[in-house]
Amino acid sequence: MLQNIRQNIQGTAAKIVVGLIVVSFSIFGIESILVGGGGGGVAEVNGEEITPQELQQTVNTQKRRLIAMMGENLDPAMLDDDRLSAQALESLISRKLLTQAAAEMHLAVSEREIGRVIGGMEQFQIDGKFSPEAYKSVLSSAGYTPGYFKQSLRQDLMINQLQSGLAGSDFATPAELQLTARVAFEQRDVRYLTIPRERFMPEPADVSQEEIEAYYAANQSEFASEEAVDLDYIELTPDDFRQPVDEGELREAYELALQNALYGTENRVSHILFERRDDESRDAFQQRIDAARQKLAGGEDFASVAAEFSDDVGSSGNGGDLGFSAGDAFPEEMEEAIAALEPGAVSEPVETEAGTHLILVTERREVKPPSFDEMRPELEERIQLEEARAELLRTVEELRDLAFNAESLDAPAKELGLKVERETGVTRTRSEGLFANPSLLSTAFSEEVLEAGHNSEVIELSGNQFVVLRVHKHKPADIQPLEQVREEVVTRIMDRKAEAALALEAERIVAQLRGGMAMEAVASREGYPWQVELGADRLNMALPPEVLQRAFRLPSPTGDNPTVDFIITSSGDAQVVEVARVSVGEYAQLDASQKQRLEQQVSAEYGSLAGVEFQRGLRESAEITTL
Repeated sequence: MLQNIRQNIQGTAAKIVVGLIVVSFSIFGIESILVGGGGGGVAEVNGEEITPQELQQTVNTQKRRLIAMMGENLDPAMLDDDRLSAQALESLISRKLLTQAAAEMHLAVSEREIGRVIGGMEQFQIDGKFSPEAYKSVLSSAGYTPGYFKQSLRQDLMINQLQSGLAGSDFATPAELQLTARVAFEQRDVRYLTIPRERFMPEPADVSQEEIEAYYAANQSEFASEEAVDLDYIELTPDDFRQPVDEGELREAYELALQNALYGTENRVSHILFERRDDESRDAFQQRIDAARQKLAGGEDFASVAAEFSDDVGSSGNGGDLGFSAGDAFPEEMEEAIAALEPGAVSEPVETEAGTHLILVTERREVKPPSFDEMRPELEERIQLEEARAELLRTVEELRDLAFNAESLDAPAKELGLKVERETGVTRTRSEGLFANPSLLSTAFSEEVLEAGHNSEVIELSGNQFVVLRVHKHKPADIQPLEQVREEVVTRIMDRKAEAALALEAERIVAQLRGGMAMEAVASREGYPWQVELGADRLNMALPPEVLQRAFRLPSPTGDNPTVDFIITSSGDAQVVEVARVSVGEYAQLDASQKQRLEQQVSAEYGSLAGVEFQRGLRESAEITTL
């Protein structure tokens, strides 16, 4: 194909096409091709445009979050752009409204604060220190430029200021605190009695054949087998293509690694960067440089001067440190200055495209290359994996062509020397193994594969794992015969009988307690264990959670008559709950820490409501147009 392109591009028509492309670049700029050109916003918020690039950036961020959260269990359908775009656009509109509101209130964030925040982010640190290399690498892998990231971070910090102000502007009155305290710090005297389920569980022999048949007939849908398929499949990974590496190839790779790694002298560098601002005169710019140089000449620490003067937000908070360079990390002008400097000396001003630099070499070291034996495992693994991946991709392409029209997977497997494997009983809810992968499950039960009986496409599960599959046998959902599910039917009948008997017994105990008998007397006579907890609050850890929840839902007792009810717990036992006394909370009687906790809780709730209403007001008064 490449040879055809080379041959055809020499023709007159091809030259005309290339000429037109060159003209379009010269008129509109290459950016119009690479980033979609001007205009064409996806929405406007009070006259401010939301661009397609912003929307796509947000969609991409959502995709990365989904991939990180779901891992191998991610359904590819969740990454569909159309599915994510609506939610992403809503978040961008809300963000734009908050950013505009913050700007109208003249909220701002200084460059130094942005630098401090960036320098403190763990994602950009190595061994607890800010790393410019990690900063650039992380942003690049996330699809951000440093400028776009700084702009987004500035907006985030401004929005945080706004939201913190909203939360702090609301407060609770003494009457509201008292009302909240009455409920939040209420205390109850609780008794509860446990009726064990096992006392009422019948034996299997107590379940008659007539009961079994009647239950089965009335609940047949509960005994349907799950739809399943038996699958033939071919799985390909690099490990299937690993081969021993020739000794000569290892030696060549070692020599090449030594040439490319630039072993020798490395310098650790710090700098102070001066960027000329749009509204800054040349004299004012030079005065800033001279002021920094005077402080350095006067003996002030380079790190403190960098923190005060440097416009590089990534390094200024870390003393200007840029890490090590072997002569190829920085612009040529900087590398020449670094090579001429003695450790501890500060350079004359150095001009680069980024701005003007004052450079300090903080450390110089000699790096010796590793021996062949030391590098051998790494080289062998890399070469082996590279060759295996190349062979894998070649085989995958051949498999795509062969499997497309094949009546089974046997012929493609035979031609390529691959193995067809079989997985039986794969259901739509498979949760473990290879076929728990949502992509494979959706493909196996798709119309093309399940109903039409075709081979699937070759599915890429990751960069190094590929699967093609075919349905060998389809097992539709069907009602299982009674004899096959007899034990399950008997168990369900026994459970129902036990639950019914347990409820009757609990109702009998409740009736006795409501009739005036004391719980201790009832428990002693019936032989049931019981417990008491005096002054239990809503955070009590001594009471079982289900008992505590039910106790605080019961109405307060009237006079000397306690309120009583029962619950069937998740363990299957019955617990009879009695509330004998209720004491409402009193704000004045709380200690200092309790008062503080309550005030924080109420303020947080009010602040959250204030934030919601504030955003609702912004949206109602805004002019929002989606295009």
